[in-house]
Amino acid sequence: MDPRRRRPFNEHWTEKAFAQYRDSLTSAMGPIPFRLAETPLFLTRELGDLLQNSAMEIVNQLSEPATFHELKHAIPAQYDAPGMGTLPDCVQVDFALVQTPEGKIEPRLVELQAFPSLYALQTYEADAWEAVLRTMPGLEGDWTCFFDEDRDAAVQLMRDCILDGNDPKEVALVDFEPPKQKTAPDFVATKKLFDVDSVCVTEIEKEGRRLFRRVDGKRVQLKRIYNRMVFDELEVKKVPVPFSWNEELDVTWCSHPNWYWVWSKFSLPFIDHPTVPKARYLDEFTELPPDLENYVLKPLFSFAGSGVVVDVTKEAIDAVPAALRRKYLMQRKVQYAWVIDLPPGMATAEAPGVKAEVRVMLMRGGPGKPLHPLLPLVRLSRGKMLGVDQNKSADTLWTGGSVGIWRKQT
Repeated sequence: MDPRRRRPFNEHWTEKAFAQYRDSLTSAMGPIPFRLAETPLFLTRELGDLLQNSAMEIVNQLSEPATFHELKHAIPAQYDAPGMGTLPDCVQVDFALVQTPEGKIEPRLVELQAFPSLYALQTYEADAWEAVLRTMPGLEGDWTCFFDEDRDAAVQLMRDCILDGNDPKEVALVDFEPPKQKTAPDFVATKKLFDVDSVCVTEIEKEGRRLFRRVDGKRVQLKRIYNRMVFDELEVKKVPVPFSWNEELDVTWCSHPNWYWVWSKFSLPFIDHPTVPKARYLDEFTELPPDLENYVLKPLFSFAGSGVVVDVTKEAIDAVPAALRRKYLMQRKVQYAWVIDLPPGMATAEAPGVKAEVRVMLMRGGPGKPLHPLLPLVRLSRGKMLGVDQNKSADTLWTGGSVGIWRKQT
């Protein structure tokens, strides 16, 4: 982390400063249904470069034709949608920040998913922190969350990816009951940045191969879906989707739904990279490792950390039916570093600082374009798990959702 920025921030941080940041977001997006951390993550350019380069090296491995062919076996037959291309439009690569024996902070892969995330909300979070930092002595200046440092170019790339040349009225961010999702603030931010409405999948109408939505009472053909539907939620809640995933439709996707399965935890055993802890499917273990405490047990297709077992025991493994073991992953555990120093009086023996997980968020500007690392989403924790669902208590100070930022180069 960047101690040059951390020290003055901790010295000048106040509840009023945090309230300015929080109120800026809530006035623009409405209530935020997850905990906002009281601090950004101050990244050095060196670590920022390592994060984005590692993410690109990993997705390049997964793009190799032979690997892609194997990974397509993850798609369930009932969800195998036509029209899948050779690259997803959106990819999230999640890294834990660890400390090497030499004291260096480095990333270690936790998981990845070819699925959209909070691109628009993170943009507003960075803007809000920049406004606060300009009021703090020693932190004045221009700040950015974008790896290329050009906000306008990054927002244009997002626009190109989400719209793909279509009129915003012909594009919809589709989820189940969007206002009730904890990602709803990002849906509001997406509307503000790109004029794209969020629509419940149950409100879509189908006529032949075409899909429609209602705009001011009139039917408008839906030509592109910014796909935020999570399959396990659709299954658990038995959501009546008004089309079959297998049928040919006159619509394009961002990202195509097949990528939800293909680039996911299912792909981790296929990656050979210095930042990637070894992972194997549970059914491949003929005998259990003697050091189970050094592993994490993960269901392949759960979302937001649901079902993850951090403290693995033989009993937890025995509870997984044999028929389902191919759908679980055993991954070597990583030891998160205490990368953020707390202000005086906040540290404890159990939590002397704050842990961080950084999501490198990639997008591509349209079909035929390469994937491009855009910005880092951050989750902060003082406990065992890093997801916002596990860090939402009002008294868990300096934890929750955040963003990675750095001073622009001049």
